[in-house]
Amino acid sequence: METESEPYVQLGSLRQLHQVMAEMNTARSLADTLQTVADGVVTALGYELACVNLVRPDGDLVVAALAGNPAAEALITGRVGSRESWERRLNMGETWGDLVFIPHTEGWILDDDDVPQWYTDGPAPRFEDEWHPSDRLFAPMFMPPVPGGGSCGELIGVLSVDRPRNGRRPGAWGREALQMYAFQAAIALSNARLRANMQRALVRLEREQQALRASEESFRQAFEYAPSGMAIAEMGGDQHGRILRTNDALCRLLGRPASAMRRYAFSDLVHPEDIGTLLRTSAEGGRAELRLGRRDGTYVWVSLRNSVVADAADGPRFLLTHVEDIEERKRRELQLAHRASHDSLTGLPNSAELRSRLSARICQRPQSTHPAAVAVDAMDQAYGHPAFDANGHGFDYRPGGVESYEGYDHHVHTAAPEDTPRDDGAKGLAVLFCDLDGFKSINDRFGHNAGDAVLIEVARRLSRAVRDGDTVARLGGDEFVILADGLGRADAADLAVRLRNEIIQPIRAEGRAVRVGASFGIGWAHCGMTADEVLKSADERMYVEKRSRPKQHRRAG
Repeated sequence: METESEPYVQLGSLRQLHQVMAEMNTARSLADTLQTVADGVVTALGYELACVNLVRPDGDLVVAALAGNPAAEALITGRVGSRESWERRLNMGETWGDLVFIPHTEGWILDDDDVPQWYTDGPAPRFEDEWHPSDRLFAPMFMPPVPGGGSCGELIGVLSVDRPRNGRRPGAWGREALQMYAFQAAIALSNARLRANMQRALVRLEREQQALRASEESFRQAFEYAPSGMAIAEMGGDQHGRILRTNDALCRLLGRPASAMRRYAFSDLVHPEDIGTLLRTSAEGGRAELRLGRRDGTYVWVSLRNSVVADAADGPRFLLTHVEDIEERKRRELQLAHRASHDSLTGLPNSAELRSRLSARICQRPQSTHPAAVAVDAMDQAYGHPAFDANGHGFDYRPGGVESYEGYDHHVHTAAPEDTPRDDGAKGLAVLFCDLDGFKSINDRFGHNAGDAVLIEVARRLSRAVRDGDTVARLGGDEFVILADGLGRADAADLAVRLRNEIIQPIRAEGRAVRVGASFGIGWAHCGMTADEVLKSADERMYVEKRSRPKQHRRAG
């Protein structure tokens, strides 16, 4: 573009430069703009090679476009140079306004850095202002300055040029032209990048809207046709928890039409015993297992899972509840729990369940140094029954006696009627230990099937003979235990006689009638004892009773 007589610039060159700048601002995409910028340096400014290095989001610079040499374009386009190396280049050499010129005498130290570079071959310079093949000239491109924000904005890229066609370093006019071109290129690239961002945003927005519409349709279908129950309820306010919408699966599960479901909240449908569970279940991510009422008045076990959904970014929030039928699982769990606590042969509570029920009825008396506690314990021992009645009031041990003892939280103890000094009608928890007489001989003579049949029938007869609320348990082998609360000594003895009379009746086993007898030991549960101590006491009394009877009378028939 320049001639040896630099002050005289051809009007055609200015027009060509103007045309290139116009093309930069009318390019359709960022890629087109980058290439137009590189091509303009070669065609309008008269350099043999031009490279556009664009700043990436991470700060490094990538070779985004190259013009003037197809071999160089194929080799280095897309390669990246670190920001650190570029900062080093832009801070050394000579500054020509906004341009940076690094002569070959200094540039050799840059040969080994990571900035992609290409050299135009040529002879060594013969004159002082002649271009050397290792000279470097850079034109930084900055964002248009923000009003009041300084002379230039953020660096968006660097134009690097190599070897002017006239073979000389650019003069004042050439430098001004390159500097002005870099300024206009920065504007064009900023606009192109802005257009690209806007286009991407519009495409992304359209995709998001399409995805939202698809998501809403997917949600509607997933909600309506889900195999398990789904419900949407109000969240917050006076109508918190009111059901707004249900799917077919939930309506079928509860036997209620959708129109009727909208009249309820979940608190209206939950089993009274499960209200607390529902209230403790959080809205976001809360889970609970409880019972919901069907239209026919029965209840079904369900698993609830809550999540919060919003109608819009700042719109009202709703409670989305997933309701899964777990009736069958709960039934299996109850069966497993029953098997763990009951004897598999007779169906009676087993040894572990017996001890659990017995331990729940008696207590280990807490040791207290409170004067009132010491006095109450002394009265318990002296009078043979607890210091408090069933209502928690203190018994009247002395004329004008007190009704309670402030500061002493006393358990309503279980005491044994036999420990009272006189038969005053006191009642307690009787523990009847039953051992079958003659059972081993049935097993030996007729086999274990016959023995099992005897045990099953004995269990049935014992269960039939006791009151509702009493416990009949199989301790193991041919040993059974009966827990009967609220009995006096005579009542317990009469119960043992009745149970023995039930047991000694003939039993049909393996096609033949057999008989077994029974020995009973009656123990009494005392608070302060362990369950094993209570059972041991009853067992010992059973053996005393067994030894006291003639052998021939231990088994009938």
